[in-house]
Amino acid sequence: MRRAADTKAVDVTVTGRVQGVSFRMYAEDQARRLGVAGWVRNEPDGSVGGHFEGEPAAVDALVEWCRSGPRLARVEHVRVQAASVSGARSFDVRF
Repeated sequence: MRRAADTKAVDVTVTGRVQGVSFRMYAEDQARRLGVAGWVRNEPDGSVGGHFEGEPAAVDALVEWCRSGPRLARVEHVRVQAASVSGARSFDVRF
């Protein structure tokens, strides 16, 4: 079991053309591949929000993936904010 001290958690907001391009589905695939827990969802303002937690290098890799997203996305900005570890054990797409 990973200790909290070994876990990084961030909240992200991704803006641009990120809805209607399967951003959430691809983010879920990337998170599972990297072993990152948390969630991702479409926000009412057209952005995609998420909470990522796991090994620091894996969380950083998922944030880096968000900077380009899937092929049809046009990411303008990724805001990353340190967050509290929630103890998430899986990665979910929220609706």
